[in-house]
Formats: sequence, structure tokens, C-alpha cells
Amino acid sequence: MGLAILNDKYFIGVASGIGGVLLTILAQQILNKRSLLTYFVRHSRVGVSADDAIFGSVRVAWNNQPVPNLYSSTVELVNQSTRDYENISVRVFTNDTILLTERTEIVGSILPLNWTEEFTRRLHVDAGQQPTQAQIELHSRQRNYLLPILNRGQVVRFHFLNAAPTPNQPSIWMDILHRGVKLQFHVPPNEIFGVAQPIAALFGVLLGFAFVGVLIACVQTVWIAALSSLTFGLFAQVPGAYMFKAWRWLRNAFGG
Repeated sequence: MGLAILNDKYFIGVASGIGGVLLTILAQQILNKRSLLTYFVRHSRVGVSADDAIFGSVRVAWNNQPVPNLYSSTVELVNQSTRDYENISVRVFTNDTILLTERTEIVGSILPLNWTEEFTRRLHVDAGQQPTQAQIELHSRQRNYLLPILNRGQVVRFHFLNAAPTPNQPSIWMDILHRGVKLQFHVPPNEIFGVAQPIAALFGVLLGFAFVGVLIACVQTVWIAALSSLTFGLFAQVPGAYMFKAWRWLRNAFGG
């Protein structure tokens, strides 16, 4: 019966078609991953202006102007792909807070991160002059950067001190227009030793299978094997995080 099914040309045709679809989906996922950049944003409130009729007032000011809510926000861009990129234009923008000061860094690199030439030209102010209202509005709502190099696995951080006019947490977004690049926003994950907890947990599970195999082969006492498995399960994210770091280092070193 089984051989008859395997020799049936209709079955072979259908199976081949399904296999082709699955391979196409898999290949598309791999190609999408090859060009994927992700970013997330973290906000921390660092100051609030408030009035108290009995105990006094607290004032947070910028250029002698009161700021109701002062936040420190970090935008982190990660090259999740297997490619290296050059001269990427990155736009950071907001519509519900005022961007004040900034600090940028390409993690693991001494290369500077500068504004684009066009953005620098638009914000240029001659010596002895004051910025126009249009320049002030532009500076308070967005920044345009030129990223000279973004290697695979590399991280770029943008730190902004910003003033939100309402008690609501501000929102800061990123946009990239570059050939072959796909940008996705991610909710900032909880981390363990610098690795997202879901990833650490996944690699911990993979290590757990190997650990259980070793226990089955080497440990004869049931309660020792059970206790060892329980202990490993409780702390599996720790070795999982280090395993992921090792895998990422090997991928970057030998991935071409």
C-alpha cells in the first residue's frame, strides 16, 4: 500500500507542489531576515514640574522656559541581517514631544555619527544670528543622520533629552529609506546579560535537551537526575544567554 502511494504520479505531483511552496516560504523568510533592521525605544522620566501651595514648587526649565515633563529616551537600532551596509540615512522624529539635546553612539566603533548634509544645511545659523522659528520647529521634531557603516549585528544608540507637554509617555519613531533594507519596530524586550529573555530562553531549552541527554547517559540515580534537571530549568536562561552570545560571535566571525 505504501509503495503504491509513493509510486502514484498524482501523489508525487501534489507532494512536490507542497514541498515547493514550503521551500519558497522558507527561502523568502531567509531573504527577509538577510535585510532586516529593527529598533526599539525606551523612555525614562527624569523630571516633573509641580506646584504645591504648602510645601513649594519644583521647576524644570529649558532655556529659562518651564518644562512640564522631562524624559530621557533611548532609540536603539540593531542590524539583525546577515549583510553590512554603508551610508544609510536614518530619520528620527516625533509629534508629541520636543527633542532637546542628543547623544549618539555606534557601539563598538569610534566612527562619528553626524547629521546628513541636507539636514545640517537646513539648521545652519550664521555667527551672531539666531535660528528662525522654522529651524527651531525642525530641530525640536526630528533629526536626520548619515550612518557611514552598519555591520551585521551592530547596534546604534540615539539618546535624547526631550520635553513632553502632557503627562503621557512620549513617542519617538525611526524611518530608514535604503535599498534592500526592511525596518521594523519592536517593543523593548526584557534582557538577561544583554540578551532578550525570549532568545535566552530558547537557547536555554536547546541546551536543556543536551543536558538531559547527558543525565540519561551518565546518571543512574533518579532523584539526582530529577533534581539536576529542575535546577537547570530554573536557571536555563543564563547558559542560554551565553550560548546565544557565542553563536552570534561565531556567525559574525565565519558568516562571511
